[in-house]
Amino acid sequence: MRLGFVGLGPMGAAMAHRLIGAGHALTVWNRTQDKTRPLAEAGARVADTPAEAASAAEIVVSSVANDAALEAVTMGPDGVVAGLAEGALHVSASTVSMALVKKIASAHAARGQDFVSAPVLGRPPAAEAGKLFIMAAGDASALVRAAPVFDVIGQRIFVLGAQPALANLAKLACNFLIFSTIEQFSEVFALVEKGGLDRAKIFELLTESFFTAPVHKNYGRQILDRSYEAGVKVTLGAKDTKLFLEAGEALCVPLPMASLIRDRFLAALARGEADMDFTVIARQAAEQAGLA
Repeated sequence: MRLGFVGLGPMGAAMAHRLIGAGHALTVWNRTQDKTRPLAEAGARVADTPAEAASAAEIVVSSVANDAALEAVTMGPDGVVAGLAEGALHVSASTVSMALVKKIASAHAARGQDFVSAPVLGRPPAAEAGKLFIMAAGDASALVRAAPVFDVIGQRIFVLGAQPALANLAKLACNFLIFSTIEQFSEVFALVEKGGLDRAKIFELLTESFFTAPVHKNYGRQILDRSYEAGVKVTLGAKDTKLFLEAGEALCVPLPMASLIRDRFLAALARGEADMDFTVIARQAAEQAGLA
């Protein structure tokens, strides 16, 4: 297939490499051109604008960090909407607000273009291995057309309806469960350590009994090892929690735990931890318990 890819951060670059490795003809764009070099060396063509990346594509995939970035690469004068052919498809893999997704879907529909929202669960290593979980929503025929892309980057696709914004609501819900799991481990580790138990033994007890999901094992291990230096940044966790709370406000759903998580992320930002892995919020529970 003729594909375009817009946004080559750690997740986008990993997905793009998978697609070119599967034999698709790929045109890529990124705000900072140096990130396109490895894909160019692998055979991708480099575009000067998102519109150019979309112009010859049957499907263009976008993967960017936030609402402002997605709106810029999609809705701007050199954006995906301007370049995409009538009948072609835009797949957004970004974690963004429901309101923006609705706006983008309307813009594509007005030009006879198709749009699917398909945010993913998984970190860059999962993207590199094609093991992402994909939450997809959009027109049924568009979802069928997107399947060859999904099959390359994901291990399972969850179809969530015809309205693209529903996929983003689901992704925000998943991320909130990740963040609240981190908070639970943070509080439990602080309590047991101060009470004289071995944190490592409690981690073993938890993850080899009832709490065996990857979210428990992976994030629990990071907190146990205090491995906060690299990974998914605090800024992204703060952004996603803000969007989750905005969705709750729009739907009149109180989300008290999300407010607590928001405050953890705000405190991390205030402490200069913006670029650290978002599990660093575990430090706050330990410090509040009087632990080093």
